Amino acid sequence: MSLTAAASGFVVVLLSAQVIQGQDDWGVTYSSTEICALKGSTVEISCTYTYPSRIDGGDTEVKETFWFTKLSGNQSVDLSTDSDYQGRVEYSCYEKSCTLRITDLRESDSAEYKFSFITNQPGGRYTGSPGVTLRVTDLQVDVGRSSYYDRRDLKCHSSCRLPDRSSYIWYKSGEKIQSLTSSTHSVSDTYGDSYSCAVKGHEDFPSPQVCVKGQTCNRVIYTDRSICASKGSSVDISCTYSSFNIIKSKFWFSPERSHQWQSPSRPEDLSKDSQFAGRVQVLETETRRSTLRITDLTESDSAQYRFKFNTTSFEWRSSLPGTTLTVTALQVQVTRTTVHQSDTEAELKCHSSCSPAGRLSYVWFKNGQKVTGVETSSFKGRVYPGDIISCALKGHENYGSPSVYAPKLPSVSVSPSAEIVEGSSVTLTCSSDANPAANYTWYKKNGDPDLQPLSKEPQLVFSSFQSSDSGEYYCTAEKELGRRTSEYISINVTYAPKLPSVSVSPSAEIVEGSSVTLTCSSDANPAANYTWYKENEDSPKASGQIFTITDFRAEHSGNYYCEAQNRRGRHNSTLQLIVVAATWKLPVALSTTAVLLVFIFLLVLFCIRRVRSSQHPSEAEERPDNRAQQREELHYGSVRFTRTQADALYSNFSPARPHRNEEESVVYASSNFIRASGTNHQAAMEDPSALYSRVIKSPRV
Repeated sequence: MSLTAAASGFVVVLLSAQVIQGQDDWGVTYSSTEICALKGSTVEISCTYTYPSRIDGGDTEVKETFWFTKLSGNQSVDLSTDSDYQGRVEYSCYEKSCTLRITDLRESDSAEYKFSFITNQPGGRYTGSPGVTLRVTDLQVDVGRSSYYDRRDLKCHSSCRLPDRSSYIWYKSGEKIQSLTSSTHSVSDTYGDSYSCAVKGHEDFPSPQVCVKGQTCNRVIYTDRSICASKGSSVDISCTYSSFNIIKSKFWFSPERSHQWQSPSRPEDLSKDSQFAGRVQVLETETRRSTLRITDLTESDSAQYRFKFNTTSFEWRSSLPGTTLTVTALQVQVTRTTVHQSDTEAELKCHSSCSPAGRLSYVWFKNGQKVTGVETSSFKGRVYPGDIISCALKGHENYGSPSVYAPKLPSVSVSPSAEIVEGSSVTLTCSSDANPAANYTWYKKNGDPDLQPLSKEPQLVFSSFQSSDSGEYYCTAEKELGRRTSEYISINVTYAPKLPSVSVSPSAEIVEGSSVTLTCSSDANPAANYTWYKENEDSPKASGQIFTITDFRAEHSGNYYCEAQNRRGRHNSTLQLIVVAATWKLPVALSTTAVLLVFIFLLVLFCIRRVRSSQHPSEAEERPDNRAQQREELHYGSVRFTRTQADALYSNFSPARPHRNEEESVVYASSNFIRASGTNHQAAMEDPSALYSRVIKSPRV
């Protein structure tokens, strides 16, 4: 960042060439080396700086930055602690840049300003030298002879080069001259009149008034354009005045009090104002110098004050600015702390944003008691939880500073305070009585020793609070003098039941007559009530999270589902459980019977074949080779039992195939059929009691 200058008054940068002061990676960069500014204005001076990131393996860290113009011994005097600049200096530093801001410039502020920074490295201190030269000056009116013998030529100028095409304002005996914008002005060479000028847009910074002829003319010159004072103190506001005529009356007034005047255009004597009764004195310790003294200052005394006089033929009614008074209260600033387990070792400073008027004595108070032996603006000591510390100017103890103290136990509130519904907006607020004001941090209790903060603001806001956000929250309030932790606040959100889940026990095959337990569960707050239903039945089967059927029968088979309900809503399970009883007594009995029937059938078939064989002996004898082959052929009969819902039994006879992947219910039987000899073939065919079975031979594998 380059050096810049800006002002509420008028500033001119005279030399803006970039200048870098540094060596071995240490340096300060100034973009301008000279600045000229008008008295009473504000100036900003900025710079950038560099340093090695690491030295001898250690990281470099900047510990302190400041600006200075003076040395005390071999030490630089920080401008922020210099009494000549108190209340008028402000630093604004960010990363590797720093800006100095000086308000209400005085001619005594003209100096060379240097920037310095200190690091954690041994010998790690650097100052940018040379620095920036600031010159503070007034506008001036030069009176010169005119080509006309009875006139004078006036010129408004400054030792700072003014911008081209600037417009000017001229004043005659305090009153503005209309329609005059040139830097020069020709006037009559007469006694009594005074002239002043200002740059348009900066009327608060006019030049001193000058007499055109002689040194006695109508004019008022204020000693200070602005004064800052502490609440409870006293202030002197002075001016010098003169007139070509004899002055008949004079007094001080404040334009801000015009609402109290009988006529807004007729100023009234401040000493007669009830607000200042007993607190105002007008002193004249020397000729043509008037001093307004106001005692026991209050913040309401902050205003502009002007001086007015009347002569037999002239009334000073100046539109020029007078002296602006700013009254501020004392403040206790915490400058340094060392935190211990039970207390804090602190260094405090009693200060005001105003510059002190001379050397002042202070009084310190701790828990309402005066601290003896300390009359400086600084106080060092141990501060315990609950301690209250303040300061005041000696002799003005009734106008003490606000007290400073560590944060009190934080209180936590939640909005809305009524029941919190899922999806709604929720705001948690942490507050603690503390001065300086505390910094807040929010946490959620989760057992993690390295808790991550949820927020570093007084409020923790949830735009849509979810069930997962439920829990215990707490906050901390922390400042230089201590740290306190709030109590836990439990946030419990209500919501309708989530999708229920259903489970069955036992999870294996359910045997008729056994006990079956169905369980329904759903995430809900408040806890859900459960109701069990069976498909196609209107009335509920049971209520409660667990539904138990102690003696399960075939009629209990079917689809079951549960409903979870609370005051926020209801939800049915989408999983429908199909429960079917697998009986074992009937299949075993049927299997035994089937085997017996097959055995009887095969026995009968064997007998028939024997009879047939005996009736055809010749045929068997004629084919002896085939008989041996037939004896070796095996024939299989298969029986399959299938049970329907009606428990019907079916028999199915078919030739068995030689595969081994048949169902477990298949029963195999084998028979050897031998054709018998005999002649009774015809008789056997005509026997009505004969049982026939057609057996299809299976080829060998």
